[in-house]
Amino acid sequence: MPEQQIHTQTFPNGLTLIIEPMADVQSAAFSLMVPAGSNYDPPGREGAASVLVDWITRGAGDRDSMQLTNELDNLGLQRNEGVGNSHLSFTGATVAESLPAALAIYADIVQSPHLPDDEFEPARIGVEQSLKAIEDEPRQKVMIELRRRCYDAPWGTPCEGTLEGVRRLEPGDSRELFERCAGPRDAILGIAGKVDVPATIDLVGRLLGNWKSKPAATYQSGPRGATRDHIHHDSTQTQIGIAYDSVPYHDQGYYAAWAAVSVLSGGMSSRLFTEVREKRGLCYSVYASLNSLREEGRVLCYAGTTTERAQETLDVTLRELIRLGEGIAPDELKRCQALAKSSLIMQQESSSSRASSIARDWYHLGRVTTLNEVRQKIDALTVPMLLEHIRAHPAKDFTILTLGAQPLEVNLGVS
Repeated sequence: MPEQQIHTQTFPNGLTLIIEPMADVQSAAFSLMVPAGSNYDPPGREGAASVLVDWITRGAGDRDSMQLTNELDNLGLQRNEGVGNSHLSFTGATVAESLPAALAIYADIVQSPHLPDDEFEPARIGVEQSLKAIEDEPRQKVMIELRRRCYDAPWGTPCEGTLEGVRRLEPGDSRELFERCAGPRDAILGIAGKVDVPATIDLVGRLLGNWKSKPAATYQSGPRGATRDHIHHDSTQTQIGIAYDSVPYHDQGYYAAWAAVSVLSGGMSSRLFTEVREKRGLCYSVYASLNSLREEGRVLCYAGTTTERAQETLDVTLRELIRLGEGIAPDELKRCQALAKSSLIMQQESSSSRASSIARDWYHLGRVTTLNEVRQKIDALTVPMLLEHIRAHPAKDFTILTLGAQPLEVNLGVS
């Protein structure tokens, strides 16, 4: 794997630019993170950031909504907007020669959006419809609600907002959020692909170097929900969500934590798939993932099953989580390492993936981990390292949420 070159530039207004040149591709991609995420939603107006990330693209600079959309489409830009706890995100990928024009448009979007009142309601309705769709998807709902119960507010509050909050929103709510939060302080721009580094630094300096800085925004924190809870839902199926503490991305034990979760849920040979689904036929879906905020991490688990098999599914899943510390076979670790290396190779070939990764790394670490560094960390993992991590961070103190016709018993002593 060739050695990567990472270039960083922090502008006086606080914007950090990270560039990764990729000589073997013809594309270029960017990931722009703007500090105006859902944590900063006004109290009782949860969803203001989610509406803003749509509304903000409906006209900017000297372009109205239709002109802006047409220009981006004419560039062949594959784009996406999203909202996280801390940042709004704008990502795009196109042929390398079109990157400067795309960045110029997004510079207008984040600095001089029109935010027209007549375009607010379509943006608000779109978010409301998405939230209604989640209500009809029990699998999504149980995991969203699980986060509310395993993380303190506002970190556990859905980034998309709540139906109640979105229905209360008025244009002034999302506009105030933009004016209070969206600025270059703590903003991150990752660019990867076939780019000239000095020219790109100069371009970003001209486009965003005069972006007016704002004071650091604050948000109110609050308690999390109950560690044992049930949501009634008339159905023949039961959705099970389980969470327990792990380590965040910046922790030195992160890769051991990742590998341990991969043993549980990394493909069709993993523990949960084999023991809960294949051997016993208890559920139609089961998985675990390692979830990281900036300062906290959790293992989040899901199982979907029938009402009749729900109790046994919960019992067996908890048993598999707890018994992971009893031993891991060398071939289980090798399988995880092989899957990770395959993912690294695909990342190496994707400018979009690299742009997002370097921006995310900067947010979590204040630096960028190269693919070679990640590969070395993965290769260095051993079974004793995984077991040491599991014993230091065992599966215990579970947050358990069920959604279905009837609640379940938590039997942690089940054999």
